[in-house]
Amino acid sequence: MALPLVHLPQGWQPAAGSLAGRVILVTGAYGGLGAAVARAASRAGATVVITGRRKRQLEQLYDAMVGEGLPEPIIHPLDMEAATPRDYEALADGLERDFGRLDGIVHAAASFNGLTPLAMHKPDDWLRALHVNVSAPFALTQACMSLLGRAPDSSVVFVLDDPQLMQRAHWGSYSVSKAALERFVEVLHQETEKTPLRAHALLPAPMRTTLRRAAYFGEDTMIHPLPDATAVAAIYLLGEQGKAARGAALDLRVDA
Repeated sequence: MALPLVHLPQGWQPAAGSLAGRVILVTGAYGGLGAAVARAASRAGATVVITGRRKRQLEQLYDAMVGEGLPEPIIHPLDMEAATPRDYEALADGLERDFGRLDGIVHAAASFNGLTPLAMHKPDDWLRALHVNVSAPFALTQACMSLLGRAPDSSVVFVLDDPQLMQRAHWGSYSVSKAALERFVEVLHQETEKTPLRAHALLPAPMRTTLRRAAYFGEDTMIHPLPDATAVAAIYLLGEQGKAARGAALDLRVDA
């Protein structure tokens, strides 16, 4: 990897209220990792804005969080595949109007269409993965940079995947998009390292998610933990203690 690797302090857990007063935006919020991050940020005291393309699933997450006694999240449907620059600007404008601030983004949305040889890779699937996994996070981050830059301390968290596993045949557009996303994090860090805005990458260990099941067909995904530990690491990066991991990849892989 081009980014330096750092590790979560042993035994670290977010303190109650550690994100109090902060507004955190989570993309892909009804996915396994996105939902876990939304819950963890809410438990840490943040006002959480959840986005995704399916309003009904966002509403189900809303109902589940409220049923668990968590503060009400704010629903903002956003299709990362079809959104235009104006849609991202409208989201940023809405955050400024409703809250007057934005303190963090966790880019948990991802596009993965399975393992496919390049000779058989559908161009539409390739373009979709590059757009959802790289271009859309760029466009959303750019639209929110002014708002993030006015916060005393803010962070944007991009989720990577294990390069040792993806530098293989058939990983196609997903592998290429995650490599491009890593380079984007590096460039963003160099351009913001003297500002309140921090750029972070998060490198999870295997998790029990839909994406994992699709990528490792036949694997018993129940052997892997739920995304909760990865969500806790995202909270680390969203708070002030995350300054120690600025411009780096927070590596959660056990054997790394």
